[in-house]
Amino acid sequence: MAAAQDLQMEDMEEEMEEEKKMREDGEGKDPFKNKKVHRIVSNWMLPEHARRTYMERANCLPPPLFIISISLAELAVFIYYAVWKPQKQWITLDMGILESPFIYDPKKREEAWRFISYMLVHAGVQHILGNLIMQLVLGIPLEMVHKGLRVGLVYLAGVIAGSLASSIFDPLKYLVGASGGVYALMGGYFMNVLVNFREMIPAFGIIRLLIIIAIIASDVGFALYRRFFVPANESPVSFAAHIAGVFAGMSIGYTVFSCFDKTLLKDPRFWISIAAYLACVLFAVLFNIFLSPAN
Repeated sequence: MAAAQDLQMEDMEEEMEEEKKMREDGEGKDPFKNKKVHRIVSNWMLPEHARRTYMERANCLPPPLFIISISLAELAVFIYYAVWKPQKQWITLDMGILESPFIYDPKKREEAWRFISYMLVHAGVQHILGNLIMQLVLGIPLEMVHKGLRVGLVYLAGVIAGSLASSIFDPLKYLVGASGGVYALMGGYFMNVLVNFREMIPAFGIIRLLIIIAIIASDVGFALYRRFFVPANESPVSFAAHIAGVFAGMSIGYTVFSCFDKTLLKDPRFWISIAAYLACVLFAVLFNIFLSPAN
């Protein structure tokens, strides 16, 4: 009996050693433990000192639902206004979206949901494609690393900052598009690449910076066109959300994305950035109540 028990214990120990080795080598049969994708993501999204921690706990549970859900909602709203609402043409939408209950309308600022819901409405094919490509290509890897709660915090901080900034610096103009949220993600990622440039593989770092700059130049160019060169029969759209989104990303986004292997709520930088953000929000709210030219 004792010999049988010893043999059983040896078998169990051998199985445990094999499982441990499989986990270390990333060769387990569980598809969520396939390390190849996670290794690529960690190289692009994290500095070297944080990659080991990520690889040890990497999984796809929960999957990147926030970015995918937001993208599907934006696409669904665009299709609705492009197909089911009367339009002269759907490459660039005009009157259909300007009558939308989602758009930020300076004349209807008392409808507070518009300060967030404007992100669901886009001005045309180029506008929505640019935002969807940027937030999916960048947002999904970020959400794989930092999970939906943190990515959602940064994204919505950029959205709210965008509408409030537009209400101050472009108070009489409409606002559409998810650029505030997208640029917040890009701002946070951009700061991490700059701060950890050497650790995030210099060649990749240069490529990433060039890609970000090219995408920003294209999107900002479209926003400037919609603001200053729009035809007389269409309404200009504000571009202040782009700038505000970048600043939200470079403050809150950088703090959130740089705390991968730390407890976010214990990082004083997080609370400093949140306090500064809330102070700006409070100023914007008071400006809209008492000083806005749109009153």
